[in-house]
Amino acid sequence: MEENYIVSARKYRPSTFSSVVGQKALTATLRNAIATNHLAHAYLFCGSRGVGKTSCARIFAKTINCQNPTPEGDPCNECPSCRAFNENRSLNIIELDAASNNSVDDIRSLVDQVQIPPTDGRYRVFIVDEVHMLSTQAFNAFLKTLEEPPAYVIFILATTEKHKIIPTILSRCQIYDFNRITIADMIDHLGYVASQEGITAERQALNVIARKADGAMRDALSIFDQVAASSRGNITYQSAIDNLNVLDSRYYSRLVDAFMAGNVVDALLIYKEVRDRGFDSLFFVTGLAGYLRDLMVARDRRTLSLLDTDDEEKALMARQAAQLPPEFYYAAMSLCNDADMAYRTASSKTFLVELLLIKLCQLNGPSPISEGGGEGQKLRPIADVTPTVATSAPAPVAPSPASHHPTPAAPSSPSVNPTAVTPTPAPVQSAPISVTPSAPPSTAPRARRTASRGSMHVSLRDAMADKTPTVNTRPDSAQSTSAIRREAFDHAALLSLWESYAAARPTAHLLVNTMRQSPPAPRAGEPCLFDVTVENQAQVDVLEQELPTLLPFLRDSLRNDTLSLEIHINQGASMPSAWNDRELLAHIVEKHPYAAQFIKDFNLTL
Repeated sequence: MEENYIVSARKYRPSTFSSVVGQKALTATLRNAIATNHLAHAYLFCGSRGVGKTSCARIFAKTINCQNPTPEGDPCNECPSCRAFNENRSLNIIELDAASNNSVDDIRSLVDQVQIPPTDGRYRVFIVDEVHMLSTQAFNAFLKTLEEPPAYVIFILATTEKHKIIPTILSRCQIYDFNRITIADMIDHLGYVASQEGITAERQALNVIARKADGAMRDALSIFDQVAASSRGNITYQSAIDNLNVLDSRYYSRLVDAFMAGNVVDALLIYKEVRDRGFDSLFFVTGLAGYLRDLMVARDRRTLSLLDTDDEEKALMARQAAQLPPEFYYAAMSLCNDADMAYRTASSKTFLVELLLIKLCQLNGPSPISEGGGEGQKLRPIADVTPTVATSAPAPVAPSPASHHPTPAAPSSPSVNPTAVTPTPAPVQSAPISVTPSAPPSTAPRARRTASRGSMHVSLRDAMADKTPTVNTRPDSAQSTSAIRREAFDHAALLSLWESYAAARPTAHLLVNTMRQSPPAPRAGEPCLFDVTVENQAQVDVLEQELPTLLPFLRDSLRNDTLSLEIHINQGASMPSAWNDRELLAHIVEKHPYAAQFIKDFNLTL
């Protein structure tokens, strides 16, 4: 006759302390208590589901009544007491489910049974499972008996929610907190069960099952039976993730590779694959955050123990984690956390997640977005986002190579719209900014300024190298040929470009006023070095901030990569202040009152 099928959670339920998975310290304590005959009258076993609370209670109850315990402190399973327990006919071990027997009458019935001494063995053991389900009145009815039971009675209470038990009960018990089963322990035990059942199982597949069980050995065995049935005794990694609908960690690994490369396109396509498989976007975000956290702790050997997995998986994650700096993981986890909190209120969940992936790609540098397989546009790093001016007209046309004295159109030229000038970055070789006291050149002409007796000057000659990487967007620029452009140009062409650049930024008031007040003046004997004299440090700061865009624009427009600027802080007589348009108009009206009537008659406005 064919035997009835028994699920693995019941068939492989521990029957000795040695077979309990993942609770070595706790079982060792219970063994020592039995060996030294230091038994308490009440125990409370706490822990999450499936970690062995009830199993340990049964083993403990069987062992203290065993007539011939083993040297290791386990029950012999051969004596009359052990056989009676294994055959479910023991009168000395009584189990009560408090979830369905939680009234005062049920506890009174239990108290009545306490008065009956054991018929075979030394102790009567009462195991009360899910004790937190007892009502307050039932707890109160149980207090006196729990505190002073007969010498032959031991109570073992088990609960998954210790915080729901009243303090007066807790104070009467020895409390044992059970640990969650680690993934490594679960994998080893599942491997043992597979070998006993004649089932072949890949270790990676068992890892998936263990992670799905979330620390509960009973859940892991139930999932194992499910996957074994669907795969007909051959458990593979693919069959496990297909049957359990688990989001494969390889998706997250591919995403991290995309983040390292700054590849936005691949990241978005991987996310589309996840959505097509039916996974919820919030589940994806939380899974990605968890994977990044695991990589962060795997990066350092000291925190590798925080990774709850087997040694093989730890080694794989450590290799991938080492490819990115710790700062990346900190910023990435913060972005995932922000997306998690914003997810519930976001009107477009997909857009929120895609924006998260784009930001993550930018954390490790500029990210190419390809169109049609081309090189694509490069995104500015997140920390370097600055407002830009929308343009509708082309930038001033650079002089042709045949001309050695180019003269770009001035802002007032009808062919160029000065408000639409867009600087085009060009290659820059540069040195760090330095501040040194010096006297300004006496022979250099100054437009709209007075001579200064002495000055502090800030050298901006080639100051791009230590501040920002050069970005070249011109397909025919000199960078592609590694040649330095040295075309000749005149001062008028530089001034025209200087004014055009300022006119294109009408909202940057400090920058515009500074550039209008302080045009570059050539230095005698150095045709490519120009001095810019300003009045204060604020003007130095605004020009220094604009330099990564301004200097490449001038060099590219004049096709001369040796062009350099030096900013001088004027220490002599004050220069005339630069007026804006309204100040200039007020000055004209003050000097020429008839101008006000002229403006009124013709209804003129700024």
